[in-house]
Amino acid sequence: MTTNIQEKIQEELQGAREACEANGPGSKECAAAWDAVEELQAEASHQKQEKGKNSLQQYCDDNPDAAECRIYED
Repeated sequence: MTTNIQEKIQEELQGAREACEANGPGSKECAAAWDAVEELQAEASHQKQEKGKNSLQQYCDDNPDAAECRIYED
């Protein structure tokens, strides 16, 4: 899934460059195209962060009251 989003980002980057070249850097079309690129990059970053969970973290997400998942404060 990550490679698919990376391909989409590359497509949107090309589209943003073309929109800015055709309509000018201050145009609404240019701004909207770059917004689409930023949204895809944010989604890719979000997906990357979620992949970092290990098995204990996943278990604790599903079972927050389990003894292994308790957090003790000093």
